[in-house]
Amino acid sequence: MAKKNSINVALIGRGFMGRTHSNAWGQVNRFCNPPIKAVLHTACDNVADGAEDYCQTWGWQKFEQDFSKVCKDSKVDLVDLGTPNYIHASMAIEALQAGKHVACEKPLAGTLEDASKMVNAARKSKAKTFVWYSYRRCPAIAFAHQLVKAGKLGDIRHVRAFYLQSWADESVPLAWRFDKKLAGSGAHGDLNAHIVDMTRFVTGQEITEISGAIAETFIKKRNKMVGNVAGGIAAGLQKSQSMGNVTVDDTVLFLARFSGGAVASFEAARQATGNLNRNGFEINGTKGSLMFNFERMAELQYFDATADEGLRGWTTINCTHGGSHPFVDMWWPDAHAIGYEHTFTNMASDILRVLAGQKPIVPLADFEDAYQTQRVLEAVMLSATKKRPVKLKEILN
Repeated sequence: MAKKNSINVALIGRGFMGRTHSNAWGQVNRFCNPPIKAVLHTACDNVADGAEDYCQTWGWQKFEQDFSKVCKDSKVDLVDLGTPNYIHASMAIEALQAGKHVACEKPLAGTLEDASKMVNAARKSKAKTFVWYSYRRCPAIAFAHQLVKAGKLGDIRHVRAFYLQSWADESVPLAWRFDKKLAGSGAHGDLNAHIVDMTRFVTGQEITEISGAIAETFIKKRNKMVGNVAGGIAAGLQKSQSMGNVTVDDTVLFLARFSGGAVASFEAARQATGNLNRNGFEINGTKGSLMFNFERMAELQYFDATADEGLRGWTTINCTHGGSHPFVDMWWPDAHAIGYEHTFTNMASDILRVLAGQKPIVPLADFEDAYQTQRVLEAVMLSATKKRPVKLKEILN
């Protein structure tokens, strides 16, 4: 595609992620001063009800029900997939074959086979690909990445990662997230995907082996769903009297080894009562340690083991200083904290940088990168099923 001053975006899907991405594309020009501007060109969904109001609310110029027409539209430059996991592959491949850049929600796909097809399509295309691992663009996490890269932790020995939520109790009906055909997996693909990507990103290392994996489904049946999600993950869901089977996990725990020698533990759960969005890590090295919890997303905990022994202790870094912490200079003064939505806007700004031929503030996940996380997810489920260690070299590369 020829260089231009703007990028026409087509958003696919109007659910939780559709609203989140719409907000990001609508805000990125106002706050981030990207080298090329985002144009909210087309919103696409197979359900037309409420489309006019949606476009007016979020600023999309037009609505389209037929995805193939979006791909054939010569005015569309970037296709942004905010759809359920099972259709990522078919849509991404069609868009890439039409010459469109593609930004895809995480995980890359519902299955490893689909993810592999997406990577192959990306390799054959001249277009750019992006995967919305937006937590990389939380300033505290991006700063942790920079600290590790600068050697502040020394050799990393131990990683502990967790993503705990509590929304999926018995009152929630059988939404698509509980259907393996649509989602691919449950808490594993939804939550573990984030912390696998996050720890790969912060440590700069790859996971090489999985062991001790446990997958459990506590709620085997749920009331079938009536209507659509009104917002959020499960907001506004109505249930019928008939029941359906849950075909995904509620929680998955596993152990891992990293390429640099560190050992790690991971846990993801949707029914960890009292944890609303407890998403984070502890990383211990020979020179220092880091701790992060997204429920306090502006804060990064740092322990400097090279300091005088009498002065050693955990330091709370308020990652809101624009001169020091990534992305903050686009937003507010010190201690005027940003939130979840801003991580998506930060990512939109880095996507626009890349499309303009510039470097992102911190590395973006493309299809190749996100595929490595997908391989880890596959290895975990193989370990849980076979009850044995699984080396990543066993998983399709």
